[in-house]
Amino acid sequence: MAINLLVKDIDSLTSPALVVFSKSSAQKEKLAKVTHSELGKKFAEAIAEKTITGKHQEAITFREMNHGGFRHVIVVGLGKENEITHETVRQSAATAFEAIRALKVKEAVVHFDGISAGKKDAANFLQAAAEGMVLTSYVFDELKTAKKDAEELNVHLVTKTADKAAKDAFNEGVILGSVVNFSRRLGDLPGNLMTPTILANSAVEAAKGIANLKVTVWDKARVKKERMGGLLGVAAGSDQEPRFIIMEYKGAAASKKPVCFVGKGLTFDCGGISIKPGAGMEEMKYDMCGGANVIGTLLAIAKLKLKVNAVGLVASTENLINGSATKPGDVHTARNGKTFEVNNTDAEGRLILADALSYATELEPQVICDAATLTGAMVIALGNTHTGYFTRNAALKNKIERAAGESGEWVWNMPLVDFHVADMKGVYADLSNISSGKGAGSATAAAFLEQFVGEGIPWAHFDIAGTGWAVGNRLPYCTKKGASGVMIRTFVEIARQHA
Repeated sequence: MAINLLVKDIDSLTSPALVVFSKSSAQKEKLAKVTHSELGKKFAEAIAEKTITGKHQEAITFREMNHGGFRHVIVVGLGKENEITHETVRQSAATAFEAIRALKVKEAVVHFDGISAGKKDAANFLQAAAEGMVLTSYVFDELKTAKKDAEELNVHLVTKTADKAAKDAFNEGVILGSVVNFSRRLGDLPGNLMTPTILANSAVEAAKGIANLKVTVWDKARVKKERMGGLLGVAAGSDQEPRFIIMEYKGAAASKKPVCFVGKGLTFDCGGISIKPGAGMEEMKYDMCGGANVIGTLLAIAKLKLKVNAVGLVASTENLINGSATKPGDVHTARNGKTFEVNNTDAEGRLILADALSYATELEPQVICDAATLTGAMVIALGNTHTGYFTRNAALKNKIERAAGESGEWVWNMPLVDFHVADMKGVYADLSNISSGKGAGSATAAAFLEQFVGEGIPWAHFDIAGTGWAVGNRLPYCTKKGASGVMIRTFVEIARQHA
């Protein structure tokens, strides 16, 4: 799919399909309004009969309408006029794209004018519309013999006027949507086609030609030399070697401290000797979504040329079973010298993140944010709507909430206190990788990670176990079962705040 911005009068164009939008009134007795005035008159009867209501994500297709130069017309609802936000626009754009795709045309025009009331909203809404359409265009069918032809569709987003801010916002939306789709593909690939080596090579390949972005990959020998006992311990049960991926973007003066993003890159997780149930285990190819999304974050930051220094760190391995696999009760030593008992080999993500967070600390960054499909407890707590995050830093909490508001992603601040830390104390080592108490599994996991972050460094942990994949029933621009690319847009906003 290709999407572009046209600054033209919509009625001067011709295309097989035209999309216009409708809004519902906050007052029940009032009827919907269509953003295209002439079509609003033509649709007067449909509006009066409430065929067109303006309800959010409503899509009514009028085939063979032959209005002006347009063969088909689609009317997509934005919801109540006083409740339209960039996120509702993003979702309505997704609905519009699906309606266009259903027509099986190769070109469509989307009438943007009339959606927003002011200049600021125009830029935000243009970005959201671009994101919504690019995100919805994503299809993972490369392993099928019969493939969809969504890539042949050309969509023109049309407005009469667009200043530089609006054009830049549109371009940013296209970049963000494309990068999220790149990370989704990494997550959707099966374990045999997405090993730690392939993940590392994918990061290297994607970064080629992007200014000021450098990728370094450590192999097993280097990981061992760098004293990453957690990563090595988890990798011991697999024939696939681990990789530690370092992505560095220089967008500011060398003296400026970087922002650091850390991702869990478990390309497949059977649980190790503490093996998972067989039902649903195929979904454990998604255990690397935190790492994939950190790779996407660095690509986006670099492509957007943000004036910030940023580092992305991804610890990647498989968690499988062989004669060398870590056993329950084994003790390993992390990069920062702390020891931990592995009392459940299925609590492995925190072990590889321990080394990555230790390394991040050595960089003395402005802030560290990590993303990981870490705990089933988070799915129980928040389902697949909100990403739970943990931080004890009030200033960072405020930045996260603001960044999530800007990106449209939903986050929820979860508790992290010293009681959670106490629950992770080890008997034969400094720490245990599972809690000595019951409940609060996500908080105790965060408490474990906190032990590998240097004192005084603002840090937040994002548990994306519920939002990393299979969120399409909530968000129309995500596939039903596939990877979501969650937190990339929010992480970009966090980076922007530290520029």
